[in-house]
Amino acid sequence: MLPHARDRGDHHSVAAFVLHTRPYRETSQLVDLFSAELGRFTLVAKGSRAARSPLKGVLQPFSCLSVSWRGRGDLKTLTKAETVGFGPRLTGDRLFYGLYLNELVYYLLEANTAFPEVFAAYGEALALLIDTPVPELPLRRFEFLLLEALGYAVDFEMTADAELPVEAGLLYGFERELGFVAREKCQESHLFLGAHLLAFAERRFDTPAILQAAKRFSRLALQPYLGQRRLRSRELFIKRKVSSKE
Repeated sequence: MLPHARDRGDHHSVAAFVLHTRPYRETSQLVDLFSAELGRFTLVAKGSRAARSPLKGVLQPFSCLSVSWRGRGDLKTLTKAETVGFGPRLTGDRLFYGLYLNELVYYLLEANTAFPEVFAAYGEALALLIDTPVPELPLRRFEFLLLEALGYAVDFEMTADAELPVEAGLLYGFERELGFVAREKCQESHLFLGAHLLAFAERRFDTPAILQAAKRFSRLALQPYLGQRRLRSRELFIKRKVSSKE
């Protein structure tokens, strides 16, 4: 439940990013938002799908808005939404990368719980996605920070079994809920070069090989918390790639 000053349906105003919208009843929408103060929360935007609604075109993913609402129940009603600056215009592959960030926030963060460090990292990642020459870089940085914020951080510098320093030239296997162990043979997707782990520890993703290894690690580490959910952004990205080759 969203916090209230006196729990009497008071008026509020916070800065929040739009994560997602979905139809609600005949002309309304449910708007999933993400703010530094409240974390992830949902408001109902009554009549926002109507042709003459002042909210038409405002409630777009990635937009940063100043939002206000009223209500006493679990589902509050959006009363005002004003654009704060200009939201990023993501196109091509970068659009799907942005949608992927939104899905991570929506599925992994507990509703109505503040994660200010994740909020700051999310805003930074969106800004970088606009024109960075390596769009995968902000994704990897965000994934690693998200794991830390959720309490799922992994030690990249010490082995989990023998507590020995990771060596650049050795291979290590990743075991969920444990960490990395010295191992030359295991499932290939779980096997990582020590030099890459040491780069992870420094949040250094400065070569294509390190970026690729970081992507493999993030998928392995995040999968248990995503469960059986199918990420729509990933499906759309793959479909786009297939269509472009036809």
